[in-house]
Amino acid sequence: MMEYLLPALGNIFEPEAIFILFVGTIAGLIVGSLPGLSSTMGVALAIPLTFGMDPKIGLMLLGAVYCSSVYGGSLTAILIRTPGTDASIATTFDGFPLTQQGLAGKAIGISTISSLVGGIISAMALLCIAPFLAKMALKFGPSEYFLVGLFGLSVIISVSSGSYLKGLMTGAFGLLIATTGMDNFTGFPRFIFNNDSLLDGIPILPALIGLFSLSQAIKISVSDKTSIIDNPENLKFTDRILPEKEDMKRTWKTMLRSSIIGVIVGIMPGAGTGIAAFLSYNEAKRASKNPESFGKGNIEGVAAPEAANNAVTGGSLVPALTLGIPGNAVTAVFIGGLTIQGLIPGPNLFTKYGEITYTLLLSLFVANIMFAIIGLAFAKQFVKIVKTPTKVLAPIICVLSIIGAYSIRNNFLDVWLLFGFGILGYFMERFEFSPTPIVLALILGPMVEAEFRRTLTLFQGSLVPVLFRPISLFIIVLIIISVVFPLVRELRRERQLASEK
Repeated sequence: MMEYLLPALGNIFEPEAIFILFVGTIAGLIVGSLPGLSSTMGVALAIPLTFGMDPKIGLMLLGAVYCSSVYGGSLTAILIRTPGTDASIATTFDGFPLTQQGLAGKAIGISTISSLVGGIISAMALLCIAPFLAKMALKFGPSEYFLVGLFGLSVIISVSSGSYLKGLMTGAFGLLIATTGMDNFTGFPRFIFNNDSLLDGIPILPALIGLFSLSQAIKISVSDKTSIIDNPENLKFTDRILPEKEDMKRTWKTMLRSSIIGVIVGIMPGAGTGIAAFLSYNEAKRASKNPESFGKGNIEGVAAPEAANNAVTGGSLVPALTLGIPGNAVTAVFIGGLTIQGLIPGPNLFTKYGEITYTLLLSLFVANIMFAIIGLAFAKQFVKIVKTPTKVLAPIICVLSIIGAYSIRNNFLDVWLLFGFGILGYFMERFEFSPTPIVLALILGPMVEAEFRRTLTLFQGSLVPVLFRPISLFIIVLIIISVVFPLVRELRRERQLASEK
């Protein structure tokens, strides 16, 4: 390992390498912040640019785009409640309320530091324990993935504080529409209404953009407010962007815990940044002494998902580089970039092509530091977006939402879905139904259904053998804790309030 690290370190600090990392970071920030332009699309668009490049330089570009695009989604999620990617949905829960309180700069500062911590920890995991983590990932079978999906769905209990019944209702509705498309086992089309464009199911991003972005545009359009915050004239741009000492004391444990969750989720094929963000948000809320403050502008609610989704970047590259198994859609594209350069994932990457591989790994550290510097340096300029009058901001959000929805598949049906989910999201918020369970169900529903049926097939219709698998048993315990703990805590709070009356 050491024989490759020193040459790789020298490659990182060559002028051409620094320039490419800077360009990749800026491109990733732009891609991540624009609704509909996902990390997958960003890396895919960058691959043609690497054809004529040295393999080391080309892979550094892809790595920089990947890392910074995940962070970029948090900027619009915090400022205008428009998550650039599904990884930033959970960031809107507390990021946007902070913006409404005039603390957008503070929210961006926490988001940036958390993203940096998550990215650095994931890069360390990739550099030091990649082979070991890859072997652990191979021990996950259909039953483990099914239970991980259930664990993710249990987050509905946590994010539905105030009305668990409403949360379960919207979650059930989300699971219903998640069944749209072709059955993976029988090939039978379900709920597609003779429209072949729905054979792959309801596309996530139009639903996401509609529920969280277009609904917000509708809300501010019909509102009498001239700005998305109450008193824009009092918003100060001289406030400290870097988190204060007290903020770091509050969030450092959350950042570390969420980073570990992100790395673990990242190495599991099929999981992704969205799942990691929701799981870490749920754990942060469960561990908090003031869980009722989540969703109202708690900085831990920003730190948790941002640390987790950025920690997925390095984790997802572990099985991709060591075994050739893509952890998610982005790494599947990344593997394509490797093969174009004549590099085949596997042990040879760390031996025969060790210098190239370790150059890529070290470049992830630099890319994470770069996006953090850029994010902090321009935070005050980003924050000024919130002073934009609603009559200007609403049309901009609508245009970006339509472009984002259409650009995914170049299918006008996605635009109609966008409007449908946008109107649904507006009325849900008006009647105090959280749209989050629907998004969770759309993301995790297909995975839970497919892995459940594979588990039944594997164990001949019985779930009893699942209880004798140690990893499965451990996840079952986590699910029980995740469901029971919030309910018990809510009952205690209600009893306390009753006794005080």
